[in-house]
Amino acid sequence: MKFISSLLLIAILSYVLGLFLPWWTIAIAAFVVCWLIPQKGFASFLSGFLAVFLLWGIMSYMISAANHDILAHRISELLLKKDNPTMLILVTGLIGGVVAGFAALSGSFAHKKLRRR
Repeated sequence: MKFISSLLLIAILSYVLGLFLPWWTIAIAAFVVCWLIPQKGFASFLSGFLAVFLLWGIMSYMISAANHDILAHRISELLLKKDNPTMLILVTGLIGGVVAGFAALSGSFAHKKLRRR
């Protein structure tokens, strides 16, 4: 239950913060949620990773589909050196997921460290 609630809270908080603040606020959202809902190490990393991976993957897919992948084709040629918008969407989700996963892991470890004192 902790896993699902933290996953949903991270996704919702990341989305709301992303509307008004820079992209890296996903790390703050994941850190705070895993600070407040402590889990074991891998579970906290996985909840942060999956929340933002799915959030950014779905959002980038929706944006790309809205303009018929025109921009995604061009950006994938620049970044990936091949015309593959699907890979670009996966890489986008992967980058956000890794950032949020490590932030969630840090929040969980910080909670455990400060609780011991």
